[in-house]
Amino acid sequence: MGVMIGRDASGNIKVTFDYNPTHVERVRTIPGRKWHPEEKYWTFPLSRQSLSQLWSVFSGEKIDVDPELADLLPKKVAAVLTGQATQPSNPLFAQVRDLIRLKHYSIRTEKSYLPWIERYLLFHRNKDPQKMGASEIEDFLSHLAVDLNVSSSTQNQAFNALLFLYRDVLKIQLDDSINAIRAKKPQYRPTVMTQEETMRLIEAVQPDYQLMVKLIYGSGLRLMECLRLRVKDVDFAHSQIVVRDAKGMKDRVTVLPENLGEPLAEHMRRVRVIYEDDKLKGRASVYLPYALERKYPKAASEWGWQYVFPAKNLSTDPRTGIIRRHHIHEQTLQSTVREAARVAGLDKPVSVHTLRHSFATHLLESNYDIRTVQELLGHKDVSTTMIYTHVLNRPGISVRSPLDKWKKV
Repeated sequence: MGVMIGRDASGNIKVTFDYNPTHVERVRTIPGRKWHPEEKYWTFPLSRQSLSQLWSVFSGEKIDVDPELADLLPKKVAAVLTGQATQPSNPLFAQVRDLIRLKHYSIRTEKSYLPWIERYLLFHRNKDPQKMGASEIEDFLSHLAVDLNVSSSTQNQAFNALLFLYRDVLKIQLDDSINAIRAKKPQYRPTVMTQEETMRLIEAVQPDYQLMVKLIYGSGLRLMECLRLRVKDVDFAHSQIVVRDAKGMKDRVTVLPENLGEPLAEHMRRVRVIYEDDKLKGRASVYLPYALERKYPKAASEWGWQYVFPAKNLSTDPRTGIIRRHHIHEQTLQSTVREAARVAGLDKPVSVHTLRHSFATHLLESNYDIRTVQELLGHKDVSTTMIYTHVLNRPGISVRSPLDKWKKV
């Protein structure tokens, strides 16, 4: 998980991190700290002093920080926390970063690939990567699985970063099969709420975030698909939403719940007031993907390109340094849903993505065919969607236990 620094519902600094007795001991020296045992996170007063002390405590760790907090830190520290700091003075990192941006990979990919490449080089004592290959990659991946006990998804992320380094940056084909010890991938079944539990969760969400939660459940959106939604992609006339550049860099169309039409339209009228105010101040600008900003210089300031769920404050773009209004930070919504699940008394491990799982399952329960659900979810292969039939205990047909034919057992 690393270290995640954001804000809680009360505006305090919220910090979550994997248990480490040294970190806990140091955190306890920061004035104003408070431990929340049920949710398992720490809070601190919102101040420059608290943030600076946290930076000192977690120095050297992977830190994910809400960009809205960066203004409270010195520029050099903020650059490190928000991913603007450069990697060690090695031209290889500049090559990797430039190619990632040339291929239009997301900033999340950039922030994950570069540290993995750095860790790989440090593991091999900064040996020239062109003099290494499949054997050294195997050793590093096995180290992650055996010595660090990382999850299969973490190991795969490291593997993908190294494949990108060799195949795309260094132009070295790894012909030999890489037979590293692989972390075992657990066979999880998705957590699904009943419709009654879903309604309880939504009702427990804070009013400011309830519309987003309803939209994620009602349209089957992923977390970032909701947060990155643009004004122009909401089609009220046809009750649909166009999801742009979703997973796999594909567009798709999904349903806009009819009973969200008016609440969403009212919300967007309020957002437009913020947009018009930003426009008067010369700050009505948002991030545009790929080269659209160069091709259409005025588009970033047009109403249609604005985020449906903008952040409360302006922030600095980590790649360009431009100050503009981004969308709400994902950590904010994630923590809000976790808190709502606690308030609603749900014993299941509920996250934002649980709403998407529930959307798919409830459609299948309503006898919609699996191909329709596949298209709404944007799954490339129907086998991915089939997992929800297992949740329903009806893999192709409805199954009734032979024990159920007896009235009493």
